[in-house]
Amino acid sequence: MEKKYSTDLQKLFLEIMITDAQSFVRVQNIFNAENFDRTIREAATFIAEHSARHTVLPTIDQIRAVTGVELRLVPDLDTGHLDWFMAEFEQFTRRQELERAILKAADLIEKGEYDPVERLVKDAVQISLTKDMGTDYWDNPSDRINRYFNSGGQVSTGWPQLDKILYGGFSRGELNIFAGGSGSGKSLVMMNIALSWLQMGLSGVYITLELSEELTSLRTDAMLTDQSTRDIRKDIDNTVLKVRMVAKKSGAYRVKYLPAQSTINDIRSFVKEYQIQTSHRVDFIMVDYLDLLMPVSAKVSPNDLFVKDKYVSEELRNLSKELGVLMITASQLNRSAVEEVEFDHSHISGGISKINTADNVFGIFTSRAMRERGKYQIQCMKSRSSTGVGMKIDLDYNIETMRITDPGFSEDTESQYRSTASSVMEKIKTVPTMRDAETASPRGVSVESNKLKQMIAGLKSSNV
Repeated sequence: MEKKYSTDLQKLFLEIMITDAQSFVRVQNIFNAENFDRTIREAATFIAEHSARHTVLPTIDQIRAVTGVELRLVPDLDTGHLDWFMAEFEQFTRRQELERAILKAADLIEKGEYDPVERLVKDAVQISLTKDMGTDYWDNPSDRINRYFNSGGQVSTGWPQLDKILYGGFSRGELNIFAGGSGSGKSLVMMNIALSWLQMGLSGVYITLELSEELTSLRTDAMLTDQSTRDIRKDIDNTVLKVRMVAKKSGAYRVKYLPAQSTINDIRSFVKEYQIQTSHRVDFIMVDYLDLLMPVSAKVSPNDLFVKDKYVSEELRNLSKELGVLMITASQLNRSAVEEVEFDHSHISGGISKINTADNVFGIFTSRAMRERGKYQIQCMKSRSSTGVGMKIDLDYNIETMRITDPGFSEDTESQYRSTASSVMEKIKTVPTMRDAETASPRGVSVESNKLKQMIAGLKSSNV
């Protein structure tokens, strides 16, 4: 049965606020005079304006004199009465706001303005009083610290060196970004971490806005079965057998293609529908990649990268918090990063807006020569929960299977974190080839010199 919020009940709400000022303070964030019946709306407006201007509630005499509405003080209010008021007023406000939002939405739809409708209804539905009073810092520090480290966070990336930088791994509710140039392997990095999490028993979703579902899945096949895509094509039955064997010990995994310029709401609706239809939990979401998404909360030109990426990264991080999942996405590095071996915030496409929102940002440094030698480097550009900024780790890369692995971590190799990317390049540049060995040796120089002398002598004798 639908509850009726009569004028008398609405009037009682105002009377309780006037009697107990703390009640008004507690509901002030959702108080809207427009929600009250017209006969007492002027009184509600006066109470709100007077308290805002003079930081004190008006008396019943002031309210009567200014608005003509007769209110009375409510005697003998106790905690139970106030709890009832808080619950009822929250429900009343939500219903009134939703009713007005629906009416306004109908007008907008009639005018062909669809974008604001979802926001109107969503804001009305989400109206609530602040019940979570946060964390009492001094109360039970041990429980508070353990709650942080055991709240589903610190999930290993599968790469011990990266875990070391992050004090254990990634945490739920955070936004983690891997930035790289075109063809640097942003998707491969995310696929490799996803595969590691699946083999840990976690379940997740891979949202691809660029590659097809089939290609994304095929790359994962190669990583999982330790075969090249060429070998997979030659022996599909063997690949199927291996995939099914691993599936029995791994978490659920769904690859979904969404068109470029999709929004966070598209991702949210898919994930929730996936959970409903399959009953699978979602522990992590990979979004490939952030730059191809459009914001929901504001209408922004795709060319205004700074503002667009600001809204998208904020919405993506909010989704991570809302669903309580591990969230990884990727971003493009700009042209200025092409010749660089060490990345900073200026190299991120779209500017610093997404970096400010993200919890962890990593640059992917590689080159054709590095990939051929089976090397990748991850540079920590930002980390909120650790002191890893500026540190670098070297990873092994199998060019056939596309698997990225950690060559191993020990205390002796800890100093390698701070090795520069240029040192990796130097190793590649200074590897001697057969030709280098010949031309660099003294014997090789001597042979070439004698040939030159003989040629000059031959020219002289012919002239004679």
